[in-house]
Amino acid sequence: MSELTFEQMLEESLKTIHTGEVIEGTVIDVKPDEIILNIGYKSDGILTRNEYTNEPNVNLTTIVNPGDKMEVKVLKVNDGEGQVLLTYKRLAADRGNKRIEEAFNNKEVLTAKVSQVLDGGLSVVVDEVRIFIPASLVSDVYEKDLSKYAGQEIEFVISEYNPKRRRYIGDRKQLIVAKKAEMQKELFEKIKAGDIVEGTVKNVTDFGAFIDLGGVDGLLHISEMSWGRVESPKKVFKVGETLKVLIKDIDGTKVALSLKFDDSNPWKDAATKYAVGNEVTGKVARMTDFGAFVELEPGIDALLHVSQIAKEHIEKPSDVLSVEQVVTAKVVDFNEEGKKISLSIKALLVPEVKEAPVEAKADDADVVSVDIDAVIAKQESEEE
Repeated sequence: MSELTFEQMLEESLKTIHTGEVIEGTVIDVKPDEIILNIGYKSDGILTRNEYTNEPNVNLTTIVNPGDKMEVKVLKVNDGEGQVLLTYKRLAADRGNKRIEEAFNNKEVLTAKVSQVLDGGLSVVVDEVRIFIPASLVSDVYEKDLSKYAGQEIEFVISEYNPKRRRYIGDRKQLIVAKKAEMQKELFEKIKAGDIVEGTVKNVTDFGAFIDLGGVDGLLHISEMSWGRVESPKKVFKVGETLKVLIKDIDGTKVALSLKFDDSNPWKDAATKYAVGNEVTGKVARMTDFGAFVELEPGIDALLHVSQIAKEHIEKPSDVLSVEQVVTAKVVDFNEEGKKISLSIKALLVPEVKEAPVEAKADDADVVSVDIDAVIAKQESEEE
């Protein structure tokens, strides 16, 4: 019996490997784009960056160290240069497929970091399996710019699992909808009309602002933003701003909000401040052909009729007044129930007294007496 040579004994002591086999190796060298492993075979195994991960431009020296043990899959026993080609990501993907399948069947909530922001959605990687989340399933509202999700960890479920086509679809929207529904239910159990709650400005439009109350969006209409006038909500509120608001009404899932708190209601003591006969000062806020509206304070406007602006006849208020002009007038009518106040500038003007003609007799130098009250009455009669 012939004796085996050293080379033959060494070769027999080494294991045999096959394409597709899963083996364990020990890292003996690491380069930025390549890992070399001792796999107990006559040749070392080569694991390139592309076969390690799907993440681009990864420096392998920052991830793997010599001496580390790794499970890998054999891609090719001989690459033509006597080296064994290995893959780690495909082995991880095989196991990842199983993981994704279980998550799909169990409706499990997964968490992963967004690896790419694409035109049509987001891409995440779970156990080397790339999952696509379409833009329509990223949120419960339309989001034109998805760049804010780059690098963020997000939660989602698998809504479609098709390993044959390598089609794995994630859905974040249904989690948001379910969470909001739960928060909405809890909130409606706690709140009622008349409550003062805290919310965050979510969106501002020309007609009002939508306030997030924590799962429920309430509408703060422009007419409820102040006791005074608000020309543009966008000049008053900013998205993200925190507000304390009054719940004015709840109709199903619709919540109407207000910033008109009772303790700041300007009509609360208006009957005293603007009683008939009081002299008041205000600013002309707007004008019509029949009169000018004077803002006495935010939330209280009074009408200065065109006939009460001056003693002489005036065609229209803009002939003698201008917006923002400060005027002083007398309160001539106060209607608290209808929240209406009428003013008169004319009532403050002292009537001019005309001297009656003096008739003197040729032989009498006495002056004829004049009835002042009669003259004034006649003048007012003529003016009316």
